[in-house]
Amino acid sequence: MRVLVTGATGCIGSWVMKQLLEQGHEVVVYDANPDPWRLRMLVPESEVAKLKPITGAIEDTAKVKAVIKDEAVTHIVHLAAVLMPYCQANPVSGGMIDVIGTLNVFEGARDSGRNIRVVYASSSAVWGPEEAYEDRPLTEADPLIPATHYGVFKQANEGNARVFFTQDGISSVGLRPWAVYGFGRDSGLTADPSLALKHVALGKAYHIRLSNRMDMQYVEDTAAIFLGCLFTGKQGAHAFNIEGELIDMNDFGAAVEKQRTGAGSLITAGGVTVTVAKRMDDAALRQYLNGNKPNTSLADGIQKTLAIFDRLASEGRLAL
Repeated sequence: MRVLVTGATGCIGSWVMKQLLEQGHEVVVYDANPDPWRLRMLVPESEVAKLKPITGAIEDTAKVKAVIKDEAVTHIVHLAAVLMPYCQANPVSGGMIDVIGTLNVFEGARDSGRNIRVVYASSSAVWGPEEAYEDRPLTEADPLIPATHYGVFKQANEGNARVFFTQDGISSVGLRPWAVYGFGRDSGLTADPSLALKHVALGKAYHIRLSNRMDMQYVEDTAAIFLGCLFTGKQGAHAFNIEGELIDMNDFGAAVEKQRTGAGSLITAGGVTVTVAKRMDDAALRQYLNGNKPNTSLADGIQKTLAIFDRLASEGRLAL
């Protein structure tokens, strides 16, 4: 397999590349800054050297299509995007990256002359606020009423993916993460729990700028879900919820304290509430993956993340 990963050097992308390399696949990296510095924290340099990095913008139609065709790509993991705060402040440029960039990927797959499968990052932001729904976990059958430009962009991508299947036969899966956490999650408002763990590893205090509950999803699991969907071979255009573990941010410090004595006193929380429904039902995803959906508990995910940060700190490679 020769897999193109767009937005590869971000958090999820770094773990996707790690797992692809471990599985023996050829990996083409397409990113505005293709330096895989996060991946270097996870694998030896000999593994990093196996990547083929290509610098480019996802909204550059001609270049994206040329890379897909000329690099003999067989599968695509499309992660390139800008997040909710950027899209709210800059809807035009945000739409160019998040919507036009996704259209470029699908057009590139269509025009490649090969049967290329696409798995792409949608988002739980396709949902509206909690008060817009009944008090129950949401399924893929519930209406999408996003309250942000970012959510609308992701909803558009899901719709366009369906059209590319019905019109051009391109099979795809869009996945809807909520709050992905773990090593490498260091940007975006919902990165705060991960940044708090980094500070704990260095013995520093951190204030999480969020209130209320979040659905926490361990990044290693998220990457594995992307690859599980990529290699199923099942046809169609699907969009699936990902369900993690709900926790109120005011309780996050206590959850970390259970894994490391004294850590709870370093973490405080309080701030904005993300206007996205938080209770997900991912039974459809579990069925699609034939029950093979990884599900690391929050306690174990915190422990694994702290272990990585501790190792990096001992190697002198962890800085605030």
